[in-house]
Amino acid sequence: MKGPVWIVGAGPGDPELITLKGARLLMEADLVLYAGSLVNPQVLEHCRDTCEKVDSSRLSLEDQVELMADRCGRGLKVVRLHTGDPSLYGAIGEQIRALEARGVECRIVPGVSSLQGAASALKIEYTVPGGPQTLVCTRLPGRTPVPGGEDLRVYASTGATLAIFLSSEMAQRASELCIEGGLDPRTPAAWVYRATWPDQRMGRTTLDRLGEHMASRGITRHALMVVGQCLDPQGRSLLYHPSFHHMYRKGAPED
Repeated sequence: MKGPVWIVGAGPGDPELITLKGARLLMEADLVLYAGSLVNPQVLEHCRDTCEKVDSSRLSLEDQVELMADRCGRGLKVVRLHTGDPSLYGAIGEQIRALEARGVECRIVPGVSSLQGAASALKIEYTVPGGPQTLVCTRLPGRTPVPGGEDLRVYASTGATLAIFLSSEMAQRASELCIEGGLDPRTPAAWVYRATWPDQRMGRTTLDRLGEHMASRGITRHALMVVGQCLDPQGRSLLYHPSFHHMYRKGAPED
């Protein structure tokens, strides 16, 4: 097979959050195809002056695949640069299938997602000692549908931490669905706009006020919503409790 095409996660915004491997591949690349509307242009400063840099937002999937396959066929090093982590809403599967059908190998370098960027901004952990141990990453149907069985009301009914992507303009509807699913209207909720970018903004509120809270601040896109007790944790980890035993530490006897 030809290639590989390196599919690299650029991180959520802060250019210093790209991985060392991702930065090295950019330094070595002959072609970087990047999502111009989403990737911080400062990340491209890792590229050599001779590197061909192409904004993928102007190209169809077919055009992108043709470009990458052509450069690989010439023996050039190709990086497909995605925002955040390619495995979350990256639409990489269709690219990989099309490239492999042309005999081009693909390899993936993970990146920091806005999921982690938002958690760092809010200073939270999504899984809470003595609280939620499950994180659900989802979105509401918009121009792109979601499968019928994927219902925010069902996810809300579990009490798991909810991370809602790509749905900022539907924040009010997200709030209503969560409450219909059984969550208390006063459940903690938060949003982070453009996590880790210089113009990052965020807010904390309650589930019943989430839509109003975002709309009144003009937040209709580029925000991740978080719902759950992870925003107001009370528990303590057993792992570091004085009486907890594990293979590296013998705990003290309980009183």
